[in-house]
Order: sequence, then structure tokens, then C-alpha cells
Amino acid sequence: MKRLALAALVLALAASPAGGQSPASGGWLNLRLREDLPQGFAIHESPTISTMWPAMPCFSNLVLFDPLKTTHTAETVIGELAERWSWQDNYRNLVMFLRAGVTWHDGRPFTARDVTFTFDLLREAPDAAKLRLNPRRDWYLNVQAVEAIDAQTVVFRLKRPQPSLLLMLASGFTPIYAAHLPPASYRTGCIGTGPFKVKEWRRGEFVEYVRNPDYFVKGRPYLDGLRYQVIRERGTATAALQTRRVDVAFPGDTSKTIADQLKRAVPGLSVTQVGTAVVDHLLINTTRPPFDNPKVRRALDRAIDRRALIDAVYQGGAATGAAMAPKPHGVWGLLDSEVRALPGSGRPAEEKAKARALLAEAGFGGGSPLKLELQTRGLPAFLDLASFLATELKRVGVDVTVRQVETSQWEPQKIRRDFLFGADRTSMEPDDPDATFYEHYACGSPRAYSGYCDPELTRLIDQQSQELDRAKRLALVQTIQRKLADAAVSPILCWRLDYFTVWPHVKNLVPHHSIYSWGRLQDVWLDPSVTLRP
Repeated sequence: MKRLALAALVLALAASPAGGQSPASGGWLNLRLREDLPQGFAIHESPTISTMWPAMPCFSNLVLFDPLKTTHTAETVIGELAERWSWQDNYRNLVMFLRAGVTWHDGRPFTARDVTFTFDLLREAPDAAKLRLNPRRDWYLNVQAVEAIDAQTVVFRLKRPQPSLLLMLASGFTPIYAAHLPPASYRTGCIGTGPFKVKEWRRGEFVEYVRNPDYFVKGRPYLDGLRYQVIRERGTATAALQTRRVDVAFPGDTSKTIADQLKRAVPGLSVTQVGTAVVDHLLINTTRPPFDNPKVRRALDRAIDRRALIDAVYQGGAATGAAMAPKPHGVWGLLDSEVRALPGSGRPAEEKAKARALLAEAGFGGGSPLKLELQTRGLPAFLDLASFLATELKRVGVDVTVRQVETSQWEPQKIRRDFLFGADRTSMEPDDPDATFYEHYACGSPRAYSGYCDPELTRLIDQQSQELDRAKRLALVQTIQRKLADAAVSPILCWRLDYFTVWPHVKNLVPHHSIYSWGRLQDVWLDPSVTLRP
């Protein structure tokens, strides 16, 4: 089977002017960061939007999800460094035809060598350079080789069919690195092929970009520059957006309550409710007692009232679900009737009674309560979640204390499994089972923080990955989700929503049903005719 996929006119022609207007060139866009870049610009060493969002303007991918489309599917993939691509041999070989005349920000030419270097790095080929952290290594388990046919052609050779590889290549987590630079250089600076060049990174304060005059898309970017300001405190960040100190909210960080507050203060602000592709979940190390006992895991799973969590922490701005995002924010989620039957979704009193009974069966209760330290990331929103969970667990007799961990240490600590129990938020990007299951649930994956390993589950993950019939694949994906829920591996609490807020003079910045992969900003422009004031 052979299918030729053409990138319509890539990003250059993908953007249609807002409201029929001609985009205006010039101006600076002011954006907010919730924290400094925890891994610098090294997207390949990072799992967080705190790195991806401010680093994306520097880079380019082979392919990318269309910035002007809200969903991430095979149909919304467009070309960047690859002008076109072709699946061959029944989805066993993916050929990428590269754009000519592209240069890195330091003037060096971009070639197929940069592509093979990047993917040898990611799949940890024997003679490749090494990353300090490689969160998405298992995305590429099925890649047998990445070969340069010539300077403008690359082929991904797969061990078995895997149509979903294209979606993982389109994620903002998959930029191309320069082969002539050590990967570690991206922790302190950025040489990319993207629409903007780093001007200055003043740690703890801001990141500034200027327009790349040699960008390979003619006429882009429209903006002269970008300025990302580090504003950690939520009240200060809200005030900065309300007073137009910043033009754009940080993706995923605007709750319904904050959005309502902003709209009351400045009715002309644009607020869009979207999914985030971020799931709140319990972080459980199944390799250590007491969580090697499934009864203890299931007890904690039952103890958490999901609806109360959504109401108390998110003021209704979240949805219940399983390992894949629920509809309409995703396409692979369980049916509503199945979600309502999951642990923690029943009557709160009955669920907590079941939790106490399970703990008692495991030997905890009465004079021997389960004592836990609940660790979480050192950001205010994570503390909100952890505090609620601690209160819920105390209601079933668990003695809980909360400890926050600095962001720069949070991911390495989880990969080392240097924890017992915690509360976490995790990206499921893109909305495809291969990305989610291989990254978070496959045996041995760096981001399978729980340490849970089930050979039968791994077999099902491989089976759904190569299933070309969509209905049959969906059935397998839902079976996997039910098995994960039953095992209480990383119990899913809720899928957060975002109320993305932006000033109306900012055009062509379209929020997606994911906080990831739309931060390139090459099509964004500022409308001088909009005169709304704070």
C-alpha cells in the first residue's frame, strides 16, 4: 500500500487572514511564563509545556499539526521541514522529502544529516549522542533505522506497520536538532530553523526572540519579536493580563474562575474553552510496598471523589475520563457509561466505604493507619490538587503529609522512581494511543513512572498500534483503558479544561484541544485597528 501525503502549501499558505483582513507586519507579542525554562530550550529532554511553549518559536519539525486547526489528527498534519511525505510498504516505511534552501540560525545549511542525527539521538542508537533525559524514547521502539537517501530525502524504516508515527512526528515535542551542535547546548541557548531567533534569555525574568529574516516560509513571521515574561504568582499573572502587560495567557493556566474575573474586568477579552490534553492522576510506585499490593492502590483510587475534585479545584472546569481524553476533547476515550462506572465516580459515601474495606484487607486501619508522604511539583496549581487529595485520603483513615518538589528536580526524580506516592499532571500529547501507551504504560519506558509492567498489556499495546482498521483499533484501545483502570496503575482523576484568554488585537493565535504543539507563532499578527484598552 502506498499513500502520498502532500503538505498543502505548508505553513506559508495555511494561514488565512482573520475576518478577510490582510495581516499586518511588525510589533512585539508579550507572553507569560508560569516559571523559568526548567530544561532551557532542550525540548527533547523535557516533558513539560514550561519548556515547549517558549522554545517552539526557535525550532521546526519535519511535520506539525496545523496551527489554525483545533484538533490533532492525521488530517491536520502539515509540512514544515518536510515538503511532502509518502507511506510505503503498508505503513512500514515513511519517506520524507525535505525542503531545500533551509538554514540554521547560525547560517549552516539544514540537511538530511540533521534529521538522522535527531532521531538516532531520540531512539538511542548505538553510536548516537546521549540526552540527559529522554522522556519519549519509547515513541521510537518500532523504528528500525532512519536513513538519509540523499541530502533532501529521509526514510523511517519500521519493524511493523505503525500509521501513528506521523502524529508523533507532528508533536511540538519532536523538533529537529542541529547535527553540528552538541545536544546539551540547547539547555542554555537555541540554534534552530524556526521563525524566531533567541535574542536574550535572562534567567528568572524573561526570554526574548527577534524575527528570523531567513525563515524558509516567505513573508513569515509577521511579528518583529516575542517577549516571554516569567510571572509565577497567579494573582500577579491575572493582573498582568488584565492590564495588558501581557497579551496572551499561559496555555492551560486559566481556570474558569480566573476567566470569569477577567471578562468582568475587560469584557472585550477573547476567552475560549478548550481541552488541555493534560490529565490529573495519582502517582504510585507499584514496585515498592505497600503499592505492590493492588488492594492498596484500588483503595486510594476509590477514596477520591472525582466530581468533588472538579468542583472544588477547577470550579467545574474539568471532565472525568480514563487513560485517553474523553470526547469531545479526544477521540479514543471510553463511553460515558463506562466512565461513570470507574472507581471514584459512584456515590461518595459508598466509594469511601469500599476504600476503607480494601485498606483493612491490606492490614491498614484502626491503630495501624497507612502513613504516606504525598509529593507534588512546586507550582501553585499542583499544590491545590495535592491539598484536596490529602483531605480526601484522610477521610478514609490515611495519614497524609504534602511535600512540594522543585520543577527542575521533579521529572528526574520521577524517572528514577525516587518517590512512593504523589499527585501529578501529565501531558497526553498527541491524542493517539501509541503516544500515550508507549510513553506512559509500556514496560521500561522512562515515563512509566509507576514501574508497572504487564506483558499481556504490552501485547495489546503492540496489537492496537499496527491495527489498520479504526473500529478494531478503538475496541483494543478501550480494552487497554479498562485494564489500566482495574489495575489502578496511575489512577486517572480528571482531564482539565483551559479557558484560554487573549487580547483581541492578537490574530491567528488559535488555541487547540491540547496545550501543546501550537506555539510556533509564525502566523500570529497584531491588528492595529483594535483599540480596546484595559
